Amino acid sequence: MFPGPNRGGDDVMTGSQSALLIDVRGLHVHQGAREILTNVDLTIGTSEIVSLIGPNGAGKTTVIRAILGLVEPSAGVITRRPGLKIGYMPQRLTIDPTLPLPVSRFLALSGCAGGGRRRAVLAEVGAAHVWDTALSEISGGEFQRVLLARALLREPDLLILDEPAQAIDVNGQAALYEMIGTIRDRRACAVLMVSHDLHHVMAATDRVVCINTHLCCAGTPDTVSRDPSYLELFGEHVASSFALYQHHHDHHHDIDGSVIEENAAAEHQHG
Repeated sequence: MFPGPNRGGDDVMTGSQSALLIDVRGLHVHQGAREILTNVDLTIGTSEIVSLIGPNGAGKTTVIRAILGLVEPSAGVITRRPGLKIGYMPQRLTIDPTLPLPVSRFLALSGCAGGGRRRAVLAEVGAAHVWDTALSEISGGEFQRVLLARALLREPDLLILDEPAQAIDVNGQAALYEMIGTIRDRRACAVLMVSHDLHHVMAATDRVVCINTHLCCAGTPDTVSRDPSYLELFGEHVASSFALYQHHHDHHHDIDGSVIEENAAAEHQHG
């Protein structure tokens, strides 16, 4: 369980807030004299995918850690819906390669479900074949899927993913983001996702929040991609290439990044 993240407010949402899972207002985080975050606002509604983007050192992971109650805000209020269940996929999780820990045992350490349920969730993320394999022997992409399965075992209302596509090649990234969208649709859970993969994440999200220690801009991907603050941070060439990617990516990839036919892709997504 994560400690309650509220600082200076009570854990109650009423009226127009009832559709919100998370409401962050005026978040400040300082480390000594250094300002990590200044006056950041963020909301996450039911069943929406929100992507948190920004350059290195922008404070994206700090926002997540504050929401989880792992970082003490210097000022501001973080409110979450009462009884909210959060599944968290961290940016990094280091496992000793000499430890003979199979995937099945690793998932069992979560204590969230029985063996049948753990197998089902591993299959849901496309990694059923690594059930008996040692963590040290699976690929980077497979390990990310195992971490995603671990987060899903909590049956979350909100899935928080910090750089979920790291250590995965570009084609595998496309497949992973497609799967995250499918999980949202199937489970009706919200997703808060931090990523540097602008092309993929901007094409796979409902709303974008761009920060650079402060809130730069927020809105739909199309709106944010034209915002002067976004263009200043990432450049106009990024915005134009995002538009091309969004409209011309007309095929799908499997877990290993290989292209699969459209009929097979449909079965892969719905099977």
